[in-house]
Amino acid sequence: MTSFNPTRQALEQGRTVSALWLESASPEIAELAVHAGWKTILVDNEHGIASLEHTAHLLRAVEAAGGDVVLRIPAEDPAYLKKILDMGVRSIMVPMISSASQARAIVDACRYPPQGNRGYAAPIVRASRFGAVSDYARVANDNLLLIVQIEHIDAREEIEAIAAVEGIDMLFIGPNDLAGSMGRLEQLEDADVRQTIQALEERITASGCWMGTITAPTRGIDTLSNAGYRFVAGPNDIAIMANALRSEATRWRELSEDFDLS
Repeated sequence: MTSFNPTRQALEQGRTVSALWLESASPEIAELAVHAGWKTILVDNEHGIASLEHTAHLLRAVEAAGGDVVLRIPAEDPAYLKKILDMGVRSIMVPMISSASQARAIVDACRYPPQGNRGYAAPIVRASRFGAVSDYARVANDNLLLIVQIEHIDAREEIEAIAAVEGIDMLFIGPNDLAGSMGRLEQLEDADVRQTIQALEERITASGCWMGTITAPTRGIDTLSNAGYRFVAGPNDIAIMANALRSEATRWRELSEDFDLS
C-alpha cells in the first residue's frame, strides 16, 4: 500500500484511467488481473458478493501485485464508508447520487475534521499501516478520490450543484440505470437516452469535474476519452469468464459429438 493515491495521481496528470470490474470477490482473480495488465481494479460491492473481510483480502491481493483499487460501495452509508476508509481504500465510488445534499453527506463521512466528520482511529487501522504512517490523518483527506454515480433522471436538475460540492472529484454516468429511470432499460441507443447523456457530458465537462462511465458496444475507450471521459470501466471478470467458458464448451462439443455438457 502506497502513501499516495496512484489513480488520483494519474487523473491529475491528465491520463485516462481504464479499469476492470471485479464482481467475483476472488483475490486470485484480482491478482491475476493486475499481472495481466489491469492496473486499476474496480471492486464492485454494490452488485458483487464481497463482504468487508473479502474486500480486505482483495485490497491486499491487488496492492501486492502492483495495482490499485477503486471500490464501489453498496449504497450511501456513513458506517460502511468509515470501515472501508480505515481498511485503506482511497478511491470510492458511490451509486445512485441525485442531489448535492447526498454528495455533501458523502464528503462529510469520508473526510477528517475540519473538512468532515470521519471518525478517528488512525494509529490502529490498516490505512495508516497500523500507525507506521505517522502523518496519515493529516494527508488522508488530500489522498481521497470520491466518485459519485449519476444514474437517475432526477439528478439532471442538480448536476452543477453536485459537481460544485467541495471534495467530490468525479461524476460517473451510469447509462443503464439512467436509461431505466427514463423507462428505457437496456435501450442505450434510444435517441432520448443518447441526447440525455450527451447533455450530461457537456454540463459535467463545463463544471470542471472529472467524468467517468462504462464502455458500450458503440462507445469504446478511445471514443469515450475523446468525449472528455477520464475514467472508463470496461470488462467484467464474471463476463470474461462466462464468455470464455461458453466458447470452450462450444469448442468441446464440436470436437466430440459424444461429449455431454448437459
